[in-house]
This record gives sequence, structure tokens and C-alpha cells, in this order.
Amino acid sequence: MTVDQETTRALLLELEPVVETNLNRHIGLAKEWFPHEYVPWSDGTNFDGPLGGTAWTPDQSKLSDVARTSLIVNLLTEDNLPSYHHEIASMFGRDGAWGDWVHRWTAEEGRHGIAIRDYLLTTRAVDPIALERMRMTHMATGFQNDHDETILHSIAYVSFQELATRVSHRNTGKFSGDPICDAMLSRIATDENLHMVFYRNLLEASLEVSPNLAMRAISDVVRDFQMPGHGIENFSRKSVQIAMAGIYDLRIHHDEVLIPVLKKLKVLETPNLTDDGAKARDELAEFMTHLDTQATRFTERRDAHHARLAARKG
Repeated sequence: MTVDQETTRALLLELEPVVETNLNRHIGLAKEWFPHEYVPWSDGTNFDGPLGGTAWTPDQSKLSDVARTSLIVNLLTEDNLPSYHHEIASMFGRDGAWGDWVHRWTAEEGRHGIAIRDYLLTTRAVDPIALERMRMTHMATGFQNDHDETILHSIAYVSFQELATRVSHRNTGKFSGDPICDAMLSRIATDENLHMVFYRNLLEASLEVSPNLAMRAISDVVRDFQMPGHGIENFSRKSVQIAMAGIYDLRIHHDEVLIPVLKKLKVLETPNLTDDGAKARDELAEFMTHLDTQATRFTERRDAHHARLAARKG
């Protein structure tokens, strides 16, 4: 769907009071925190190189392979912040309340990568050379929003994406088995939840301002959703590992990301839909039914796989 610049400007203008209200709400709720407080600095030692420290070896990591993979994916996703800033600044603009939010969001997101990287390197949880090479490769690729047809597509995407990121961080922390890692990712997840609420409230207003365009945007985004880190090298293999461990899978995506937002906003009950808006709603409802079936099949196959592995060990 193509929306002309005049319509886009009108939507930005009409939604700006909602942005300002929710920005003020966000600032009132957000609590200042410091990444350095979540890093066990006393565990740190120099690596090999100019400082003549000790080279990294896998046995130095206290994390399982899957926990390490999930943390690396989460970190590399956060590392692409410059690209995300460019995307949302280009879409929403840098003036008025929109611009104030873009800069505030970027500053808060910046803490996440700082904290995770400092934790991983201080605890020697990852190979620092491999991690830096992955960062360089991922950032050289950059990030481009796959849902930039309209600003409503962008608002819909970040509403679901922020919740997905929150769930991923929270579950990774629990899975890590390290109380320090769990506390750090819980703190980061709190930020992500506040960001999700901001965008979700904006999406709710979009459904009131332009129900047909908003419904089309939500339907398109949900049916073709990808995590922002999908450009990470070997992302498919890493995402399968993460799904098999139950950190983030189709069932979690359906039950803990898509359904909560759709139900909270009563998306499938949106009134005054016509033509393409009604078609988009029907497409969305059909997709959700299909995704639920896919999620059930995946969990059944995974459970059977784990049962076979347990039987072999037994």
C-alpha cells in the first residue's frame, strides 16, 4: 500500500499530541539506571594482546552454548542502534515531540548494548575476537525496516518488536543460570516494556485516527514479522538453537507477543472498517489461526525430540 507524503504529514501531525502525552508519561515512569552496576568487574582480567593478558578459551565461560548464543544475538541486535535511529528518525522526523522521543529512545537503548557487552567480556563468557568480528559484519550490513510502507507500518512493527525483544531478554536471563546476568537482562527488559507501551499506545491512537490504514499495517507486519536481528550472520541456525531451548519460539511469539497486543487493543474488533481494512482484518485472523497450529506442531516435535534424547541418555 502506498500512502502519499501529504497523508503521511497529516498522520504525523494528528498523532503528535499522543506522542507528547506518552513521552511525558514515559519520562515519569522510567527510572535512571547505570550499566556499570550490573557488571562483576572484579571477575575481569586482561586478554592477550597489547596488555599481555590471557587468551580466551571456551572453558572460561560459565554459560552454556545456547545461553551464550542467545546473549550474542541479543547484543548484536542492540549493536545496530545507529541503523535503528536512522530508520525511525527518517520516518518520524527529528522535530517536536516526535524528535524528542526518537532521541530519548535511542539514549535508553544505548545502555543495553553497553551493559551486555561489558558483562560478556568481564566474565569471559564469549570469545572477544569472534564477537568483535561478528559486530563488524553485522553493522556493515546495517538494518533496513522491512515495513516502511507507511508510518503506521513502522508504529505497528515496533509495537510488536519491543515486546518480542523484552521477552527474549527476560527469557535469556532466566535460562543463563547466572543471577547477575538474570538481573541485568531483567533491568533491560523493563526498559523494553516501557518502550513497547509507548508504541502500543500510539498504535491504539492510530486505529482511532485511521482504522483502515492501521489495520492494513498491523496485518502486514504480523504476517511477515521478523526480529530486528534477522540480518545477523547465521541467524537462522542461531534462532533454531534458541527456539529448541524454549527461550523464544513460535508458541512464545504467538502467546506472549502477538496475542497480548492484539487483545489489549481489541484489534480484531476494530469498528468502521471498509474495503481493504476489512480484508486486512480477515487476513490477520486467518493468519493467527494458522500460526497457532504451527506453534503447536513445533512444540510437539520439540518435546518428542527432547524425549528421544532423554531416552538415549537413560
